[in-house]
Amino acid sequence: MPTLDDFDYPLPPERIAQAPLAERAASRLLVMEGRRLRDRAIRDLPDLLLPGDLLVMNDTRVIHARLLGRKIGAVPEGNPAEVNLGGAVEVLLERPLADATEVLAQVRASKSPKPGSRLLLEDALTVEVLGREGEFYRLRFPGDALALAERHGRLPLPPYIERAAGDADESRYQTVFARERGSVAAPTAGLHFDQTLLESLRARGVETAHVTLHVGAGTFQPVRVQQLSEHRMHRERWQLPQATVDAIAACRARGGRVVAVGTTSLRTLESAALAGELKAGGGETDLFVTPGFRFRVVDLLLTNFHLPRSTLLMLVSAFGGMDHIRAAYRHAIEHEYRFFSYGDAMLIHRNPDDAI
Repeated sequence: MPTLDDFDYPLPPERIAQAPLAERAASRLLVMEGRRLRDRAIRDLPDLLLPGDLLVMNDTRVIHARLLGRKIGAVPEGNPAEVNLGGAVEVLLERPLADATEVLAQVRASKSPKPGSRLLLEDALTVEVLGREGEFYRLRFPGDALALAERHGRLPLPPYIERAAGDADESRYQTVFARERGSVAAPTAGLHFDQTLLESLRARGVETAHVTLHVGAGTFQPVRVQQLSEHRMHRERWQLPQATVDAIAACRARGGRVVAVGTTSLRTLESAALAGELKAGGGETDLFVTPGFRFRVVDLLLTNFHLPRSTLLMLVSAFGGMDHIRAAYRHAIEHEYRFFSYGDAMLIHRNPDDAI
């Protein structure tokens, strides 16, 4: 079985896109079909897909999941407005819990906050630390946590974007079909679509359907073990509507292909088909796709370029073949493609042999 080092590659820092292009559909597109590589553009998608194909998109919406603040010390009796402030903290929400006031979150601080302590976030919210659950903290907000984060928090750009989120990111770090709030990172393959491109695809006879997978903060966590069998994926919430299951069945019946827009759409579909038959439903998935995985649903994958040594690079290597992906990434770097969230994309045909 491959090890972590098998998924490393040298990436010049200047290849990491720090901002979106002026137009969503202006990105380049590297088409990979086995060993064959073609340099195209996202606008070419209607010509690269066939009438009867089905695009499956993730309709999650990125929330204002990043909140800055400080630890709260003692609250003086008789004057709760005056608090003693401790060290700075940064909170990144991971996901809400059954009680809408409670969340799991990453908390960065010079000293780990203890259960029962409180945080003052964005000078507006007093949040209680309930305890630890693995790498995350369980926090209680003074009301609906997601609603309060939307009102007071900040857009959580990925750590490799070396600037604060600006006004343009409020729209450009969301897909045009985002509906269901809950992600802390965008499903970035979907960022390339604008209404003009979607209309061109419809005119071509390409249909669309939606799933929901809320991307968690764990998507940026590095793999820390050489043996991939020892890695444990973070869990993410997903929902597969019956309408999408029906659309996939109709696509198969007419001889069309299922095209996953992004690794999140692929993980949703393949999670729902692990037992063999694709069924509507929802829950949490920790599906870890590595070379040798048997794909049951997806025929093509539209995806951005992924970080070295990441679980997403392992997924695309499983889908397209490790050697083919290595060659494609070398080509992309040599031909100055833009990498990661605001970067360019690939259209990968599934390796028919599922070979390493």
